Amino acid sequence: MTRNRRRQLEAALGFVSLLAMVGTAYAQDTAGAEANGLEEIIVTAQKRKESLQSVPFSIQALGEEKLERLNAKDFVDVARQLPSVSFRHVAPGVGNIFMRGISSGPDGGASGSLPSVGVYLDEQPVTTIQGTLDIHMYDIARVEALAGPQGTLYGASSQSGTLRIITNKPEPGVFSGRIDVNGNAISHGGLGYSFGAMLNVPLADNITLRTVAWRRHDAGYIDNVPASRFYPTSGVTRTNATVAGDDFNDVDVTGARAALRIDLDEDWTVTTSLMGQQTNSHGVPYQVAADGDLNVSRFFDDRRKDRYWQAALTIEGKIADFDITYAGAYLDRKLESHFDYSDYSYYYDQLYGLGSTWVDDGGVPIDPSQYTHARTGFKKTSHELRVSSPADKPLRVTLGGFYQFQQDSLHNEYQIAGLGEAVSVRNFPGVVWLTDQRRRDRDLALFGEVTYDLLPNLSITGGGRLFKSKQSLVGWFGIRAYEALCVGPTRVGTGPCTNVDADAKNEGAIGKLNVTWKIDADRMIYATYSRGFRSGGINRDPRVEPYQPDYLDNYEFGWKTSWDGGRFRFNGALFNSNWDGFQIAVQGANGSGQIRNVGRGRVRGLEFDLGAALSGGLSISAAGSILDPKLRENYCGRIDADGDPITDCATPIAAAGTRLPFSSRYKGTLSVRYDWTMGDSDLFVEAAGAYQASMWPSLRARDRMVVGRIPGFTTVDLSAGISRGDWRASFYVRNLFDERGEMTRLTSCTPSVCSKVYEVPVQPRNFGIKLGWSF
Repeated sequence: MTRNRRRQLEAALGFVSLLAMVGTAYAQDTAGAEANGLEEIIVTAQKRKESLQSVPFSIQALGEEKLERLNAKDFVDVARQLPSVSFRHVAPGVGNIFMRGISSGPDGGASGSLPSVGVYLDEQPVTTIQGTLDIHMYDIARVEALAGPQGTLYGASSQSGTLRIITNKPEPGVFSGRIDVNGNAISHGGLGYSFGAMLNVPLADNITLRTVAWRRHDAGYIDNVPASRFYPTSGVTRTNATVAGDDFNDVDVTGARAALRIDLDEDWTVTTSLMGQQTNSHGVPYQVAADGDLNVSRFFDDRRKDRYWQAALTIEGKIADFDITYAGAYLDRKLESHFDYSDYSYYYDQLYGLGSTWVDDGGVPIDPSQYTHARTGFKKTSHELRVSSPADKPLRVTLGGFYQFQQDSLHNEYQIAGLGEAVSVRNFPGVVWLTDQRRRDRDLALFGEVTYDLLPNLSITGGGRLFKSKQSLVGWFGIRAYEALCVGPTRVGTGPCTNVDADAKNEGAIGKLNVTWKIDADRMIYATYSRGFRSGGINRDPRVEPYQPDYLDNYEFGWKTSWDGGRFRFNGALFNSNWDGFQIAVQGANGSGQIRNVGRGRVRGLEFDLGAALSGGLSISAAGSILDPKLRENYCGRIDADGDPITDCATPIAAAGTRLPFSSRYKGTLSVRYDWTMGDSDLFVEAAGAYQASMWPSLRARDRMVVGRIPGFTTVDLSAGISRGDWRASFYVRNLFDERGEMTRLTSCTPSVCSKVYEVPVQPRNFGIKLGWSF
């Protein structure tokens, strides 16, 4: 039996045993109060408040209590509990979100496709080009995962779904607060902690301030082990003695948030908020099989600083019977990273003797080890104005307008110490490759949805979105020889000249149609057609034409049901999604990447979630997805004279039927909780398990041969706690069986060259104690 299979079996047996223990405890309890039913979750997925059970599409929501019980600290923890979501986590603030298996590989690059999943913080989009925004999960009301295309209401990048993180808002007339502290220890690693505090203060009868602050230290658990490399061309041996060390991948997070609510009168409310966070991460959360469990060998200092702040304004009110909402926000994010890129130098020297091109001023080959220093500035401004008619009328309308501007300025230097001036980028000694560009994306849209009740229990909804987008890319990219591509003097940044200066415009329309039948007050079924999209854009190589928007057409049948007075819930959806002409990266001249619309994919699947509130304080919840995502035709990576994809090739990059990357066929969660009362104290025990089947980290067949398949894994978490009056305490164990699951695999450059494969493991077993006080 393999190690992974043995671990999965141990985890499964342990989880079953735990359920049996909880069930026995439940059977022996005679004082537990009978549950009245499952908690009703109110969401705003359709831009209006309503019960989750009334939303006619697939949605999963994790409320504040659930997030706290899961001990969720960031989106890595949240994604594991969302079966429709897969998350490619590379490092804090570096990752990609995918939903329902819609993925061709990592996206969100500086000059690549926009993400296929939209991310919102309250009313404002925070979808970023340079990876998912890292948001600490403290004082969060809920996380909503809206599966399937949400382009009508949420626009571009909500192609396969939308994730919404909803913060707790100021509570008028209430003085309250809380303080939470957490200490934890990681097996094979160090000690961590977190601190969080919230204060809700009425400043006047109509003005309320809510402030939140947090500080977190995540201990390291990866050892950078001693290693050396020999470069045959220069005869240099390099060691990592200066950077080797234990538990080198620790992370520090500090942040705060403040929201001010002003009730102008009974109908109008203004809420302003300001949030800021800084994440300092050291090392990398990688392991390499050849180096041993939780070991890696890195030759330069890896570190990253991610700072952002966001200011937002929301105005809500009424004109006659119509609800008016304005939401505007400004996001400013700055990232600085240092990254070991020596794999590239080592393998190209070993295979092709490329070290002979990396010489000093005397023409003598030098130590060619590369590292990168990148500085990114990202800014986003968004405005949305919408009008909604009364929700209790047979005809319900939501109309709105949206504008968004985002700018990404990237300065990335690939450095080699001692590199000669003749082979360095002009004016950048020691820099073999420089990217210094500014990307701008503008989006303008009109959208609307109209729902009409044909019968008291039968309604039809039609929706649409008209959009225009413009993207520009200006600056420099490449090696010194790329000056031959110059089109003018330097306009952006400090590069030698401007060798890319282009823009692209797109416009289009998408639609949605839904029919909902409410069988009775507790059960409904629905059928939906919906379309999602991503905007087109510019390739950084000026010799390559722009790429066009890509679209996802989704056909879905679903149900929302409650039984026995709300004590049982069973929701689900069957769907078929067609993804034609999707944007995908191919290798161009000199190995530079470019984006083309040459893919055709299809995903069929089932999603479900169920819950049960049993007598005696026992509750059970489960959710899962089954996916069949695949290519519909050969992907050859080329287009013909008419711009159509070539599908008849002797050796396709990926053959028809290939499973799309970062898509698990099966993913599921199961949690069992038991609550009881002892005197003046409320107690609980809970077990939560999550399973994710294997998936591929790349679409390309040759990459899969080198990198391999990301194996499936199961994690089990335990927690127990007590609350008495204003005090609470809990103990938890995460990843009880110390499962070495993997969140992704990657290489530093093209896998056919850089054959060193890095695995990003799930955090090892983690023990923690939490104490809290509310007032």
